Amino acid sequence: MKRTFLNVIKYFTALAFTAGALFLLCGFSTRLPRGVTVNGCDVGGLTVGAAKRLLRSGVIDGLKEKPLRICADERIYSFAYPEIDFVDNFGDVLTGAVKGGNYISSVHYFLNGAEEIVGNICADVYRAPVEPYAVFNAEGEPFTYFEGNDGVECDGQKLLDDISYSLNSANGCDNVCAFPDVSICTHALLRRTTEAGVRECTVRLCSFTTYFDGENTDRSSNIRLAAQKINGTVIQSGETFSFNKTVGARTAANGFKEAKIIENGKFVKGYGGGVCQASTTLYNAAMLSGLSIEEYHPHSLQVAYVSPSRDAMVSGSYFDLQFKNNRLTPIYVRVKCTLNSITCTVYGESDGYEYSFISRETEVIPRPQPVEAEGDEDGAVTYGRDGLKSEGYIVRTKDGKSEELLIRKDSYLPIADVIHRKISA
Repeated sequence: MKRTFLNVIKYFTALAFTAGALFLLCGFSTRLPRGVTVNGCDVGGLTVGAAKRLLRSGVIDGLKEKPLRICADERIYSFAYPEIDFVDNFGDVLTGAVKGGNYISSVHYFLNGAEEIVGNICADVYRAPVEPYAVFNAEGEPFTYFEGNDGVECDGQKLLDDISYSLNSANGCDNVCAFPDVSICTHALLRRTTEAGVRECTVRLCSFTTYFDGENTDRSSNIRLAAQKINGTVIQSGETFSFNKTVGARTAANGFKEAKIIENGKFVKGYGGGVCQASTTLYNAAMLSGLSIEEYHPHSLQVAYVSPSRDAMVSGSYFDLQFKNNRLTPIYVRVKCTLNSITCTVYGESDGYEYSFISRETEVIPRPQPVEAEGDEDGAVTYGRDGLKSEGYIVRTKDGKSEELLIRKDSYLPIADVIHRKISA
């Protein structure tokens, strides 16, 4: 009897458990009432899960055929599903649905990796401004000018906002063939300078010319070679020009020839004779351009091609001509030769002054007594010259006011007359 009673209890317990399970199962598989529509789609009679899958499938099918185009002039960037994705509230709407209910569910579209995509597009669209500039020419017109152009940059934040608006505007959510195009908003990156400003930095500051005997072919050749090596030089702001570094050693291997040079107060033969005329011409052009002369050396004897205190001797690697570009913009140098002249022209930005030079002889140094030397014609005289002391002044003028500055003092040796005596056989 007891055993039978226990069996009955087990039977009813199992029955109750089964009924509960069936009740729970039926509760989770409840179907939506008839006549329920969401976003125009009939989902009545479907389970909530099936309805959500149906609605989302429709959204995905629409996205596959509905591209988003981002336009930048001739460039077009196109995106579609799954690059375009969405989130929805279908579950919330379906949970409270009633028979015959017509519901509108919100669908929010977004571009996957939008920030990275926008960053790449902005980088693609970006164009740096090209400032106006000048090209220095060693021949022909000194400069060729280019006006440059403004740059372009993309407004990244506005592009992100416009993408979101296109995907989620009323038109974007309707059953149209595409999302509204997004036009990239750009800003001009303006040039900081103008071509006129570039031209102001490339004006002719000074042109200085000296003359030589074109029939002295070896000396002329040395002058022309030095001019060729200097021509077209560009000296950057703060940079120091070195004549010796630019021209190089005056040797036969470097193309220089033997001609008269001044050495220890005498005219003798040496490689590179005449190069000092090139350095002197350049010295004057640089000085009259207002550049900072860092190193110069006078000759021991006065030279014929410039007045006293205007010469600049160079020799070996120890005696150099150096001047510094004391402007904020480059300095340009052209050197040209004719049959009997050399001209150095300096271009750059004016410092507002006009320059001139005054050479003053302060003392004559008489030549010593004549000396005798062996010669072909008895009594012939090679005339020397008196020496002298001199001072050099730079005069700079601005706004009608001038100031005179002593920049150097020099002493040039005299040369004795030479009386030639013919030695009898």
